[in-house]
Amino acid sequence: MSDLGPLTLHATAVALNGRAVLLKGASGSGKSSLALEMMVRGATLVADDRVILSAVSDGVELTCPDPLKGMIEARGVGLLHADYVPSAHLCLVVDLDQEERDRFPQERTITFFTQTFPLLHNVASAHFPAAILQYLSHTGRATPRL
Repeated sequence: MSDLGPLTLHATAVALNGRAVLLKGASGSGKSSLALEMMVRGATLVADDRVILSAVSDGVELTCPDPLKGMIEARGVGLLHADYVPSAHLCLVVDLDQEERDRFPQERTITFFTQTFPLLHNVASAHFPAAILQYLSHTGRATPRL
């Protein structure tokens, strides 16, 4: 565990079977839109707009500030109610401010509270929400057996 207290980020998080992806990026970068796309495919909201990261013995836990629990913004529609989980373990980070250009990108990482997590850049393709969920459900990227 860390001596550092919780960290609140301007971000969005959804989870699948307790494994969460943290979506980070500037305002208007598509965090909530991507989360909504994943939610209609089976993910559950953890937090939208602000996410609290806390160091725990087995990694980093994501939670939502109380006033925002169970709500997500749909730009042009307004705030929507959503099913949510009270917490989930961080497993993946997506930086929506960085665009992925490579077909097979190098592995990237990001660190929170001395814990290192896989980092993906934004993929401008309709398959990206499904690919993130597949990543979460099968613990990461595949390595070919040659």
